Amino acid sequence: MNARTLLAVDPTLADFGKDPIWISIIKAVVIFIVLMLGVLFGVWFERKLISRMQNRYGPNRAGKFGLLQSVADGIKMGLKEDLMPRTVDKVIYFIAPVVLAVPAFLAFSVIPMGPMVSMFGVKTPLQLTDLPVAVLLVLAMASISVYGIVLAGWGSRSPYSMLGGLRASAQVVSYEIAMGLSFVGVFLFAGTLSTSEIVNAQASGGVFRPFGLAIPMPSWYMILLIPSFLIYIITMLGETNRVPFDLPEGEGELVGGFQTEYSNSLKFAVIMLAEYVNVFVVSAVSITLFMGGWRAPWPISIWDGANAGWWPLLWFFIKMVLVFSFFVWCRASLPRVRYDQLMALGWKILIPINLAWILLVATVRALQLPNVDRSIVLILAAIVLLACLGIWWRFDSVLQKRKETKAELVEAEFERLDAEPSAGGFPVPPLDLPHYHGVERKEVPSGTN
Repeated sequence: MNARTLLAVDPTLADFGKDPIWISIIKAVVIFIVLMLGVLFGVWFERKLISRMQNRYGPNRAGKFGLLQSVADGIKMGLKEDLMPRTVDKVIYFIAPVVLAVPAFLAFSVIPMGPMVSMFGVKTPLQLTDLPVAVLLVLAMASISVYGIVLAGWGSRSPYSMLGGLRASAQVVSYEIAMGLSFVGVFLFAGTLSTSEIVNAQASGGVFRPFGLAIPMPSWYMILLIPSFLIYIITMLGETNRVPFDLPEGEGELVGGFQTEYSNSLKFAVIMLAEYVNVFVVSAVSITLFMGGWRAPWPISIWDGANAGWWPLLWFFIKMVLVFSFFVWCRASLPRVRYDQLMALGWKILIPINLAWILLVATVRALQLPNVDRSIVLILAAIVLLACLGIWWRFDSVLQKRKETKAELVEAEFERLDAEPSAGGFPVPPLDLPHYHGVERKEVPSGTN
């Protein structure tokens, strides 16, 4: 099977919307079941992997290798008495877990998991649906999910839950901007916002020809756009409230965060389900946009049939397991950051770096366009870059002057306190008295312990 034959089975936007309704229902039900089972497996896998990293066994009693432990926990939470505090807003308190879970399932509907296949005699793509702006749909669903966290904190009528909800809203606003900017480079190179088309764009890297030179480009955007990929890796941890960015659930200062007033019952199980499904969604988005989607990695891709039929489902599943293992590794290895560090990372580091990287990527793409005066493009890019450097230098100089002024004030205050010990507001006894409070001062001979 040659490359042209393989391209013939790659789904495009024109292939969607033609499935019979029963095929779409089967796809939706299968996705729902797989995600539900994935949550059960994910909880067990996370507990097992963390336990191995911490030199212990983890779940090993319920079922073979403890595989039934997650099932037992789910049954327990489903059958446990549902306690509801008196002061909660009952409507908001009830719908908040639903608002958390439903958008997470909807976001997975635009994730491509394979090429065109034959399903019960019908030629259909291994994807529920696709849109010209499918990536924006994922971002919109992620934005709606945070409403569930905010409503859970608000409806609980608890100060700690309220703080957790407010933290989540500020955190998502900060990191969703950086996440959206990390996608811009992918859009510029793929030329589309459709998830299936982005996967197709990573089939071959192409050739970059600046000033008559022929430079081969990698096919996966995680290599070609590595700054965008690294920034997205950080933002997906913040978007899903996972360690080290789990500030909305900080047990040390919030007693559990926005879910403090939810008893360990079915509502808590739905919140936990939504968290894991969101992790699966951001993992699938990273695979789709940066890791070639369902396409086989090298050297498996050398085999002609690797990207045809049902085999791509296996490659997609392996990539999902690897990305999810990265989440678990971060949880087991990194401590929780302070909230000011979290916000400073998002606004002062990730967003400026993203903007500078987008400028560079846009310049490269402009140089690839035919009949474009490259000198004008380079001059404009240089002007914008110099302007950015000037703004950065100006703000950095102002910040440095503020730090120096603050240091001088602090040093002057210390000097004043040293010269006048009682100036700090605390009474200090004279240090030359022979005794204090009836206790005589005695000289201790040298060499005595």
